[in-house]
Amino acid sequence: MQEKSFFSLESEVAVITGGASGIGLETVRRLADAGAKLVIADLQDASSLAEEVGGIFLKTDVSDEQEVLSLLQTAREHFGKLDILVSNAGVFADYKLLSESKAEDFDFCYSVNTKSVAWGLKYAGQFINEGGRIINTASSAATQGVISLASYVASKYAVIGLTKTAALELAEKNIRVNCICPGTVDTPMANEGEGDYLLDAEKTLVPLGRICRAEEAAALIHFLAAKDCDFINGQAIMLDGGLSAGISEKTFEKLSAS
Repeated sequence: MQEKSFFSLESEVAVITGGASGIGLETVRRLADAGAKLVIADLQDASSLAEEVGGIFLKTDVSDEQEVLSLLQTAREHFGKLDILVSNAGVFADYKLLSESKAEDFDFCYSVNTKSVAWGLKYAGQFINEGGRIINTASSAATQGVISLASYVASKYAVIGLTKTAALELAEKNIRVNCICPGTVDTPMANEGEGDYLLDAEKTLVPLGRICRAEEAAALIHFLAAKDCDFINGQAIMLDGGLSAGISEKTFEKLSAS
């Protein structure tokens, strides 16, 4: 009997936005190891990474609808097909209370976190093969409020709504659409600004006692990108170490002792 290779992406073509660092970087490496041919999209130069994994790099401003359209079109033309889209690029507008937030904070987060996902979904049916898969990076912040991150939270809530809507609209082409909702991930973006107090609090509240690692988010993306999981559709999957499940006894003890 021929040995089956679970979660293989052999000969699949995948576009990954925000692929130069953080979750995107780990996703590039993981999907390449699984056999995928990769198109890495980012504003940051990822040419050497693309060469390393045998893919191509396309400098892309994902907030621009025409650049996302060109990205998908070029990916399909270069490889002859497109199977997977990982809309992962993301930003945040520094830590500030809602009362201190400005219009440009919301515009900035929506332009990258929300509109980039919307443009990818808008053109998916035109360029992604029947039976393709789309994975969007939302956040655990898309399911609850988070102090000092109003613009980011709002933009990520919208990603879940877009994911569920597209899952319905693209189902007739058998294109599955899901999103991942990680808690804080140990990436350069998470360590920017003055959010140390939020990181410390999250480490205390998460039952597993730490924040997510980028490679763990990449593993979930790989899971959803594989054809092994072809009946998972329209889901927002939590990746928060159990935080959304409630408060553990260990956490109660820490809080009561403080």
